[in-house]
Order: sequence, then C-alpha cells, then structure tokens
Amino acid sequence: MQHATPWAESFSTLVNSRRSTRDFLPDAIPQSVLDAVLADANASPSWSNTQPYRIAIASGALRDRLQAELTQLFDAGMAAQRGGWWGKLKLLLGRKGLPDGDFVTNFEYPSDLQPRRRATGHGLYALLGIGRKDTAAREAQMRRNFEFFGAPTAIFVFVHSGLREFSVLDAGIWLQTLMLSAHAHGLATCAQGALATWAGPLREAYEIPPDYKLICGVSLGYASSHPVNQFNPGRADVAESQIPQKLSIQ
Repeated sequence: MQHATPWAESFSTLVNSRRSTRDFLPDAIPQSVLDAVLADANASPSWSNTQPYRIAIASGALRDRLQAELTQLFDAGMAAQRGGWWGKLKLLLGRKGLPDGDFVTNFEYPSDLQPRRRATGHGLYALLGIGRKDTAAREAQMRRNFEFFGAPTAIFVFVHSGLREFSVLDAGIWLQTLMLSAHAHGLATCAQGALATWAGPLREAYEIPPDYKLICGVSLGYASSHPVNQFNPGRADVAESQIPQKLSIQ
C-alpha cells in the first residue's frame, strides 16, 4: 500500500492558498526566478509529448508598449459601445478597437454556468466598492486587464491549431504548473482570457508561427497589499463536479 509522500500536505497548502492577483507591485522579477518558474512549467505533460503551445514573454519596454496598445484598443471599443449604433458603425468601418483575436472572448455564458460566474463577479465588485450600475467603475476595472493589473511581466499563450482542442488542454496544464510554481517562488499570477481579445499587437511584436493561435495571457509579478488580492470566490464541493453513474456494477 502506498502512503502519502512527505510533500503531500505542502502541496495541498500551495494549491489552496493560490489566488488570482489583480493588483501587483511594479518590482521586476529576477531573471533567475522567472527561469526557474518557466523550467517547472516546461515539465508539464502533453499529448504524446508534443508540447503544442508557444509563449511570448513581455517585460520592460515591450511590456509597456503592449499595455499602451491594448488599452488604446480597449478604450476605442468601449467608446464605440457608448456611441450606440453610430459608434458601432464607426468601429466596423475604422476597425480601430474591433477585436481581432483568434478566439472570441466576449460571448454569452451557458445558463448552467451563469450562477457561479455572477456570484464571482458580484463578490469581486462588492469588495472593490463598485456598484452594479456604476458603468464607469466597471469599465475601469475591466481596463485593468490590459494594464496587466500593474504586473511587470505578462506571458501570452499560443496553441497549435493542428491539435485542435487538445492543444488547449495541454496549454491549460502548462498554465496551472506555471501558476503553482510561481506561487511556490513567492510570485503571484492572474490568468486572463481577456488578453486574447486582440492578437494584432502580439503579431507585430513577436514572430509567431502561423499555426499558433492566441488563447490567453497571464500576468506575473509580486502581489501588492491591496484587499482585492484576498478575494476568494470559493469552490463548489468536490461532489458537485462528479457525474453520477447510470448503471450499478456488481
């Protein structure tokens, strides 16, 4: 009979103490620490060891340039929405701010997933003191995604289209490994689907292979003392994720 390894309790503590960080210190990540985290993530398993993902790392001046470009696109898109049908028409004609990502990031959530999504959003905005009808504050908080929440480093994740949804699965495993390793090294992270909304700035800044599509980004750095970083939406009971069997096997 196998028994728990000496690090089982430490691993549970690591997993359960990780949080999505939404306010970072500007302090740069030492290259040795970033290299160690990336090396851990690189050990992730994948389909036939194909490792069907590529990453683009942005720090320093490039990170600042991408923030400026992405926030400009966000601002243009929000201005078009506020402009009604005329604003949306100008958006379509000028295309400045029109999403050009490889995947659609703004869509209606399935009805069975909405309750948990709404509860998370409500809890986060309540903590931040943002009212339901405070459109300006909600827009400003959404804009923070494209500022990388102040993090000094952003990593963009691309997946190989040839392996279809399985490359996305493998990228998810890589991303979880990255976030846990970062946490173990004293860093904080926030995985962000919103960072896949616009791919144009990334394709101008990096030599991205033609078969790779932008699926998400992750902000990486040291957490500030802002209360938002203590937000914990909780998780459903483990039993809720289990599908009941139909047959009774004797």
